[in-house]
Formats: sequence, C-alpha cells, structure tokens
Amino acid sequence: MRILVVEDDPVLADGLLHVLRRSKYIVTHENNGKRADSLLAEQEFDLVILDMGLPDMDGAEILSRLRQRKNKVPVLILTARDNVQDRVLGLDMGADDYLTKPFDLPELEARVRSLLRRGVSASSALLQFGELLLDTVGHRATLGGHPLELTARELSVLEILMLRIDSVVSKEQLIKQLSGLGEEISENAIEVYMYRLRKNLKSGGVNIRTMRGLGYMLEKQ
Repeated sequence: MRILVVEDDPVLADGLLHVLRRSKYIVTHENNGKRADSLLAEQEFDLVILDMGLPDMDGAEILSRLRQRKNKVPVLILTARDNVQDRVLGLDMGADDYLTKPFDLPELEARVRSLLRRGVSASSALLQFGELLLDTVGHRATLGGHPLELTARELSVLEILMLRIDSVVSKEQLIKQLSGLGEEISENAIEVYMYRLRKNLKSGGVNIRTMRGLGYMLEKQ
C-alpha cells in the first residue's frame, strides 16, 4: 500500500513517516503544494494524508484538483484544532476523514487502516497466485496456509509482482515503486530481495522467473 504524506512541518512529517513505515507502508513525503499536485497527477497512491496549510498551493486546491481529475483515492486531511472552516471545506470538497492537530499517532494509524479498508474491497485487498496469498492491508503473506516471514520491502516487491501477473516487471519499475520507503534502492538490492523471496516461495510451487535484460515475473512451478 502506497501513502503520500503532504506536510510542510518537518517535525510532524518525520513522526508520520516513522510510524507509517514502521507499519510497513510505502510512504512518499512532499512538503510543497505544487509538487504534491504534480505527483498526484503522475502516480497512483492508496491514501493521501494532506495538510491544509502548505506553501505554493494549499491543501484545499490540491484536493479540488485531485477530485476534478476523477481520482477517488481516500484523503485524510490534517487541520489546526481551532480551524473548523478547514474541516468543513475539506469534507465538502471530497475529503474522506480529518484529524485535528495535535493528535495521537495511534489514532492516526487507526484512521489510516480504516480508510485503506474503505478504499479497497475485501477481494481486491487479497491477492492470490496459486497457494500464495497476500493481504495488502494487513501486510501478511501465506503460502499453502503457512505464514511467510518477510520484511516490509520484500512484501512490497511481492505485491508489485502479484499485481502484474503475466507481466514482466523491470528493475527500474521496482526501484521507482519502492523509493517511497525512505532510502535509495540499488539494482543490487533488488537482486537481494528476489533471492530472499525465492527462498521463501520455493516450497510452495511459486517461482520468480528472471527474464534477462527485461525484469522479473511470477510463475507456477
């Protein structure tokens, strides 16, 4: 699950990124309104956490432009406690929920889980390929009914591959998708993730095939 955090307060942003990445979400951060709007026009996210007061373009304008593009991604707005107008305006313009600052991070996590469940149906949250089952909201994978011990990045790689069954996923695509986890991703790192995933999957009739010069794809053994 990919989350975009649009927040210009560095202390609050650091706290949000830490708690969300700890929960194994792929998180991208932007502190500028115009750049956030461009990002939302170019990429797909499963949730947007949007501060209303931003430089260059405020949250209300970002939200309005998002909905004008018929983008239905769930949006959680962040507002000052005494700014009722922001809350009403955000909800009227298509926001799905709001939190008033300051807020407790456990409450934020609960709101995020709720919005992600609301944003996808139960069937689309569960990805299946043979005996391999991935719960994209609960961040759990099982193979033949047995849980797999995977890191956040390994789960993310697996999700990308399972969303593109019968398609080849290039290293460049994987690097771009994983870049929101906060560190630069190298081609060597991708190879390490693939090696670890293959070790976990080999007993369940699922393999990650390397298409030389092209990328990777899932296949049944």
